[in-house]
Amino acid sequence: MDRPNVHIKSFDNFYFLGVGGIGMSALARYFNNQNLNVAGYDKTSSPLTSVLESEGIDIHFDDLGTNIDERYCDVHRTLIVYTPAIPDDMGELNHFISNGYTVLKRAEVLGLITRNSKALGVAGTHGKTTTSTMLAHILNESQLGCNAFLGGIATNFNSNFVSHDMSPWTVIEADEFDRSFLQLSPFGSIVTSTDADHLDIYGDTKVFLDGFRQYINLIDPNGFVVMHTSIDIPSPNKITYGLSSVDHPIEADFTVSNLRFSENVFRMDVQLPNETWSDVELGVPGTHNAENALACIAMCVKLGVSENEIRAALKSFAGVKRRFEYHLRTDDLVYIDDYAHHPTEINALIDSIELLYPGKKITGVFQPHLFTRTRDFFDEFASALSRMDEVILLSIYPARENPIDGITSDALLNKITANQKQLLSPSEAIEYLSKINQGVILTIGAGDIDRIVLTIKQRLIVT
Repeated sequence: MDRPNVHIKSFDNFYFLGVGGIGMSALARYFNNQNLNVAGYDKTSSPLTSVLESEGIDIHFDDLGTNIDERYCDVHRTLIVYTPAIPDDMGELNHFISNGYTVLKRAEVLGLITRNSKALGVAGTHGKTTTSTMLAHILNESQLGCNAFLGGIATNFNSNFVSHDMSPWTVIEADEFDRSFLQLSPFGSIVTSTDADHLDIYGDTKVFLDGFRQYINLIDPNGFVVMHTSIDIPSPNKITYGLSSVDHPIEADFTVSNLRFSENVFRMDVQLPNETWSDVELGVPGTHNAENALACIAMCVKLGVSENEIRAALKSFAGVKRRFEYHLRTDDLVYIDDYAHHPTEINALIDSIELLYPGKKITGVFQPHLFTRTRDFFDEFASALSRMDEVILLSIYPARENPIDGITSDALLNKITANQKQLLSPSEAIEYLSKINQGVILTIGAGDIDRIVLTIKQRLIVT
């Protein structure tokens, strides 16, 4: 866990195995921003690796084994950073390990970097990326500023890394996968949710929740935690937040209510401990984004950001790629792409669509992510997806996993109760969607469904 003898400033060269990953690329950008030598491997090229190359980072897509660039042959001045997605038998990885290089996981490196700043973590099963990006945007629009390592490409920054040399604050997406967030030393944190996930790693819900308890216990005694009211984890200096309504009133330190959408403007009212902010405008709509914004408001008020700064930043927040991302918005047809890959996230997405576009037909294309997640939440996925008028399933995206008997998209389709449902290939889904001219179209998932998004958009625009 802790690497007390490793000091980031001891290294001049940084070599990434899996550099094209969203978290890895943010770290690569951090070191490249300091004019250090940065290079790396990834399995396939992507728009993100192309951008990294344009920024001066050397990237290759074949396992070089022992044939490493001579700039990275100094064992003592080169740090190897890898993602768990890299297979154990990879030639380069084994070369570095057998030759005595310092080899660390991404989370360990992030932990080392952020120990020298005031880290603000954003943890939770859902909403981490949008909330951390929103927080970074608010702070950067204020007098405080911040650095940030984000889990998505922020539209306002056009990057997943934010640099601010004069600010002591660093916003971090604190990922529970592989217990990565236990490497961090947060001064303060937002915790959005603790719905069970990654049970292939944790085993059961109790162990999963224990992971969050351990993370919350890492928060600085002089710091604080902003926690959703649904989370029952005790902590000193705890600030609670949540969505309140006439039908479902809640007690919390910060609440948001009266969500409304008119003339393409999303507004809400915010109740603080001692005052009310009416008509707060949010640049990205949706009930889930209202709660994400509320968490950021609570943290920023605690940090001393003014009401005017917060209001202006929330209004100008443009969102994150693949998080409720609009690709087409006309009176007749709306197309939104979203990263939702857990039943709770899908339900939140549909809640927002029903609020924004009441009465419109919802057609959703969903790519399940991981066999284990599909197995663990099989009934919950079926229930959430059945809320749509028409469901199109793609095959399960396996990522790091092998198939599990009986866990298939076809089996999930049989469980879904929507009147219209079918299992299609990506190319068939593109062709089918291109014929739709009314309603709301959603592409949903965390695998490689994003590769068909631009084609769908182009076909819909042509139509």
